[in-house]
Amino acid sequence: MRAYYRKHILEFKRPSGTSRGVLTTKETYFLIVEDGGKRGIGECGILRSLSVDDVPDYETQLQWVCAHIDLGETALLSTLRAFPSIQFGVEQAFRGLRALRWYELFPSDFTMGRASIGINGLIWMGTPEYMKAQIKDKISQGFGCIKMKIGAIDFEEEYLLLKALRREFSVEDIEIRVDANGAFAPEAAVDVLARLADLGLHSIEQPIKAGQWAAMARLCETSPLPIALDEELIGVFDLEQKKRLVKEIKPQYIILKPSLIGGYRGSEEWISLAEAHKVGWWVTSALESNIGLNAIAQWTYTLGNTMPQGLGTGSLYTNNIAFPLAVEGGLLSVNFSEPVTFPFS
Repeated sequence: MRAYYRKHILEFKRPSGTSRGVLTTKETYFLIVEDGGKRGIGECGILRSLSVDDVPDYETQLQWVCAHIDLGETALLSTLRAFPSIQFGVEQAFRGLRALRWYELFPSDFTMGRASIGINGLIWMGTPEYMKAQIKDKISQGFGCIKMKIGAIDFEEEYLLLKALRREFSVEDIEIRVDANGAFAPEAAVDVLARLADLGLHSIEQPIKAGQWAAMARLCETSPLPIALDEELIGVFDLEQKKRLVKEIKPQYIILKPSLIGGYRGSEEWISLAEAHKVGWWVTSALESNIGLNAIAQWTYTLGNTMPQGLGTGSLYTNNIAFPLAVEGGLLSVNFSEPVTFPFS
């Protein structure tokens, strides 16, 4: 068995804003495993300043994985606990190695082209005019659910934009989610949540910064607007700690980003806990290329969750890896009618 990796810098078509800053590029790493004439590929999708494995020796860890690939998937995953994005890359690569076709990781009606996945349309932060243009574009494309980033520009401007959107489109017309990325202080969040709830929004992601369990628990208990935890899950590896987080905070939803929380296995632990405590959940990509997005989408379809998922990031880049994923009418689909070329020799 042989393994190697390739670094790839994804270039955004347009600078994309979040409350943590504006993104113009995004680095990612592809782990390739070869054995007996077969190949598998996995994307190790690190997000600088957010991923818990954003450490100086990240590539050194990838080199170690390649040098010790003969340890096998199970042993590697147990060793890589502090590197969730590499765990996910390992899972993908070994699953591709076992598959009949390296790119069909979870054979289903989705991979057969008979089914699709409902997704939300993502609205990036920017000027009010730019955000309005994005919203109009997503609605014209047929999206029934949009997710808007908030917290970077003046909240009053964001609120007025959402208010105008809701005046034009009712709750029955379009579902609106907002993502604050921890932008608000706990004391300010109370008023923000009350005002947003009046607009009939679906939910808000991470209204305050992660790590403030007591404050987040109070918000989840009293908020008129459902709260979804996102960054709060990052870096929580131990099963008992996961249980404690869900029990103490009691969120309405959790959001699963496999690259940030330990791949399929880490995500499935969270799903089991969420369902045991009647907490809703959905899956979101974390700005991966089409390789990682394909791996997440195929797995997501098998979970049977009919909520709109956060898997609409494949068109963000000028130099994405070519792959037959398509978004139409707010639905993500894949077409494997022709063999997919392996991206690296």
